[in-house]
Amino acid sequence: MNLYLGIDFGTSGARGVVIDEEAYCIQAEVRYPFQDSTATVTPKIWQEALFVLLEQIPDQLRRKIKAIAINGTSSTVLLVDAAGNPTDAPLMYNDARGSLLLEHLRSIAPPNHTVLSATSSLAKLLWMRQLPSFSEARYFLHQADWLGFLLHGQLGISDYHNALKLGYDVEELKYPEWLEKLQIPIQLPHVLTPGTPIAELRPEIMDKFGFSRDCLVCAGTTDSIAAFLASGAKLPGEAVTSLGSTLVLKLLSRTRVEDARYGIYSHRLSDLWLTGGASNTGGAVLKQFFTNAELESLSREIDASKASELDYYPLLKAGDRFPINDPNLAPRLEPRPDNPVEFLHGLLESITHIEARGYELLQEMGADKLSRVYTAGGGAANDTWTAIRARYLQIPVVASVYTEAAYGTALLGMEGVKNSNCVTIFS
Repeated sequence: MNLYLGIDFGTSGARGVVIDEEAYCIQAEVRYPFQDSTATVTPKIWQEALFVLLEQIPDQLRRKIKAIAINGTSSTVLLVDAAGNPTDAPLMYNDARGSLLLEHLRSIAPPNHTVLSATSSLAKLLWMRQLPSFSEARYFLHQADWLGFLLHGQLGISDYHNALKLGYDVEELKYPEWLEKLQIPIQLPHVLTPGTPIAELRPEIMDKFGFSRDCLVCAGTTDSIAAFLASGAKLPGEAVTSLGSTLVLKLLSRTRVEDARYGIYSHRLSDLWLTGGASNTGGAVLKQFFTNAELESLSREIDASKASELDYYPLLKAGDRFPINDPNLAPRLEPRPDNPVEFLHGLLESITHIEARGYELLQEMGADKLSRVYTAGGGAANDTWTAIRARYLQIPVVASVYTEAAYGTALLGMEGVKNSNCVTIFS
């Protein structure tokens, strides 16, 4: 029986899931938690995590793995030299230093384009051009690109999910002419369809871990798209809400919707579009006020059938991206009642307001009508919150079939190998 490995690099650690091709069942799960936040910006730790995950997979399963695919956090980027060694520290997904170059970028990129964000890959690249180490760099890569390189040895390859915020035209499947005007002096990635087989594993990786000679490494994706693929959502109108530290919405649509004014962008997903955005509200705000145990116990005391009278905009600090794209938007967390049940009710309902407004905005801009919402992230386990959301959204709200992004990435690799008849792009 052939097996497929998906690897997920998130903000708290790395995970691996091995699935079979018969029932798409999970055969193994492995984890590498990052010990502190600095690990998320250290390629040395990424490399260690990758190889520890491979080592944790049982020998008898490794021999049967036919494809490996990796996802990383969107817009986490780094510069590397001709040998693939990082020339400086990476910039993480939420690093906003690129804001200093936005005016320059606006003079070149089309109005309201996805790259016109302080955290876009392209804004980060323009900022990196000022680094003293830039002269040593030969390639600009995303996190998933570099991790894939460690396995297959081919430099300068990406996928069109990761490359979207670099300015790659996912409709025409090429870099646009306006991007050439920036005269970037290093190699931008060669962009493939996510899941496309790139090459076999490096011989030293095969020998060290006991993989078969025909195990292929495939082009990857981003963590949020991998979570969507794992959810079970497949039809236009179906969506995934990720209730993690932040609130992320993704709605499957026949129409592409893009508008940087509202933090909205669309990823290509076969012949459909995955449109959505990410808000800074979410679980991180809840955990500022409550422990996990308190969230669980207090939620049980909330009557989800009744609306809260409290109207908040829960943020840890000023600024949101979607559905209101305003870096100066102030948090609204007052008045705060003495009763913690009432306070939590108000917070859960207010985050739900933001979710509902996000889906309304996507539909107003032309996306398919919302029909069902799958839920991923820690908030998916809160039954009270699910009931509140179902009351507001007025459609079925269900838990994702699988919640691990690594599962979705394993599916991506499996489908990529099957659809390509195992013909590698680079050899």
